[in-house]
Amino acid sequence: MGGRGHYWAALRGVLSPEQEARLGSEGSPFTESPVVNRDPVRLTVEDERILATLAANGRAGLVDLAAAADSTPGRVSRRLHALLVSRVVHIDVEIAAAALGYHARANLWLRVHPSAVKSVGRALAREPEIAFAAAVSGPCNIHAVAHCRDLDDLFEFTSDRIGSLAGLQSMEISPVLQHVKQAGTLLSGDRLVKPSRTRT
Repeated sequence: MGGRGHYWAALRGVLSPEQEARLGSEGSPFTESPVVNRDPVRLTVEDERILATLAANGRAGLVDLAAAADSTPGRVSRRLHALLVSRVVHIDVEIAAAALGYHARANLWLRVHPSAVKSVGRALAREPEIAFAAAVSGPCNIHAVAHCRDLDDLFEFTSDRIGSLAGLQSMEISPVLQHVKQAGTLLSGDRLVKPSRTRT
């Protein structure tokens, strides 16, 4: 699951503390350093097989991964751990937010004083409604994605909590009217749909 279940308010309390610990949930969920690995890691054929199997079935166990990689569960466990620690691999999950009652999604484009970009970015990352936040180039120097229950909730969130952040100069709110695609899946209403493999 790529981290703690309380990264986003909709997931708060879904996992017990014991379950979170088993997922390796210790530590801060916030990235304090760039996700750039200056020492490139070369994926082996075994790595490619492990990752392809996980991409097809994120619940695949070590025995299944070992069979796919023609290896042993112990070796696969160690290799997968090394790839996770080096941040070559990140395990994540896609969720249709509408299925959890979050029907208002919006892109937030913030113009922040340059001296406040880090502090505003960190403040955004702590907000349970924020699913994504990043510093970007251009006239707006922070982009964030917010998930709220409805448009009233989105208004309250952006005007009261985000609007009061020190260093914020202006904000554009772009509500998403129809959410069609996420990182690796398509959406149909409140359901995830497996992308078609056929090309036209």
